[in-house]
Amino acid sequence: MSTEQELKEIVRQKYSEIALQDKESNMSSCCGSGGCSTEVYNIMSEDYSKMEGYNPDADLGLGCGLPTQFAMIKPGDVVIDLGSGAGNDCFIARSQAGSAGKVIGIDFTDAMIDKARANAEKLGFNNVEFRYGDIEKMPVTANAADVVVSNCVLNLVPNKRNVIKEIFRVLKTNGHFSISDIVLVGLLPEKIQKAAEMYAGCVSGAIQKDEYLNLIKEAGFEALTIQKEKQIIVPDDILCTYLSAQEIADFKNSGTGIYSITVFARKPNCCTPGSGCC
Repeated sequence: MSTEQELKEIVRQKYSEIALQDKESNMSSCCGSGGCSTEVYNIMSEDYSKMEGYNPDADLGLGCGLPTQFAMIKPGDVVIDLGSGAGNDCFIARSQAGSAGKVIGIDFTDAMIDKARANAEKLGFNNVEFRYGDIEKMPVTANAADVVVSNCVLNLVPNKRNVIKEIFRVLKTNGHFSISDIVLVGLLPEKIQKAAEMYAGCVSGAIQKDEYLNLIKEAGFEALTIQKEKQIIVPDDILCTYLSAQEIADFKNSGTGIYSITVFARKPNCCTPGSGCC
């Protein structure tokens, strides 16, 4: 697999392309990454259209959950969305935080930031802001947010430990996050692990479920809860790009599972010494 910086560039380039496509084009891709079955879109993504604040111009058909549905955002909250894309989760969060709240979207793709800002301007929202930045080093001061949300983004970041530490840093004491992401139970075939397209497609960048949850605990969070979980089945027409028929059969019989999980955790009152949050 490539270096961390090379992986980030793969993601940046792919999601820059996605930002310039319409939703119908993204629907024919694997998490918007191009060249994959529409079945992946139907399985991985959730229907936002009935949620208050939904704006179709901001929905690119990406994601693997509905974190804003579970985020318990209150009027007046400051909310940060990691990997905010065209602004879909930000606009829904804004409907929950209200005019007294503030929503900050962070993305490291210029084209996504431009698209999100244009959407916010059309909607006339002056309390939704989009900032260019790497979520491993967020352009946000410490103890700034009541709630952090993210939808199918941490699996695209090579160093997930750094992102989770950053989430801890930017949350206020007793603040919490609700994050939807892809995790694994068991090992992916090596050919899938090494495929750049499958990395940008939200699959081969995923880590083991237990490891993911342990990173959250190690960062100092409490009240860790899985709010929702569903299995992702990768269609054969994607698998056959990387695996032979026998390898596909072996993979299906291996017990390996790919899951979308939505995870909640809270930053505690009393933090570990040196964490800088108290």
